[in-house]
Amino acid sequence: MSIRRPDPLAQVSDFDIRLLRIFRSVVECGGFSAAETVLGIGRSAISQQMSDLEQRLGLRLCQRGRAGFSLTEEGREVYQCALQLLSALESFRTEVNGLHQHLRGELIIGLTDNLVTLPHMRITHALAQLKERGPDVQIQIRMIAPNEVEQGVLDGRLHVGVVPQASALSGLEYQPLYSERSLLYCAVGHPLFYADDKALDDARIDSQDAIAPTFRLPADIQARYQALNCTASASDREGMAFLILTGRYIGYLPDHYAGLWVQQGRLRALKPTTRFYDLSLASVTRKGRRPHLVLESFLDSLAATR
Repeated sequence: MSIRRPDPLAQVSDFDIRLLRIFRSVVECGGFSAAETVLGIGRSAISQQMSDLEQRLGLRLCQRGRAGFSLTEEGREVYQCALQLLSALESFRTEVNGLHQHLRGELIIGLTDNLVTLPHMRITHALAQLKERGPDVQIQIRMIAPNEVEQGVLDGRLHVGVVPQASALSGLEYQPLYSERSLLYCAVGHPLFYADDKALDDARIDSQDAIAPTFRLPADIQARYQALNCTASASDREGMAFLILTGRYIGYLPDHYAGLWVQQGRLRALKPTTRFYDLSLASVTRKGRRPHLVLESFLDSLAATR
């Protein structure tokens, strides 16, 4: 019964690649002595590594001795195969490096509404850098309620989101991005619009019809809404703005978002030195997510814009 000899190179290791590179240099230099300068190692070390390669391959690759250096028939074939392999490795390295330089793919972002008026513009700048690095990257932005952003990241419909930071949900990672201040506003036509802050007592403010958000907020901020007479609710800040602008409700809005209406004389802040809260906004990604070069590039740019 014949015994099948195992393949000498069932697996190609880094050591094999190194030996093949040395073999290529020896062949291109025409011998061991001439290859010493190119490789930066002595002739005895080259000879030893050539012997190691021959042993690994189970083939005699070259003749060396008084007659000089020459390849065997097998050596010529191995040399051609080595050229193909090393060329393929170089092409692989170039292509992978190219992926970092020229990103391709898709980025789906879920955003809490009305972040575009933030003066820091971190998301905008990070998107600009991403587009510069990867002109072919396709970006989708979905403006949805914060609770839907977190759920979308959890179930994989979104790659990343930006939400008000409350208690962390299991399975998600949060990185702080912004801190924004919200003030208590009323609109022209509301009974408190022309009231003097100094004469305006808290009991009168707390008795007005107010709006509560339905998205998650930290406990200390929720307590501020519980002190109000909340008779309406909204799933996002734009919905709250709609109701405040009716002139029938009071409610908290980010100052950067309300700023234009304040300048137009349509909104005013009530007792802004005491009726305010600061809210952290964070990027959110899924724990244990698969590697995603476009997403990681966006997150790196987001971190760099701090």
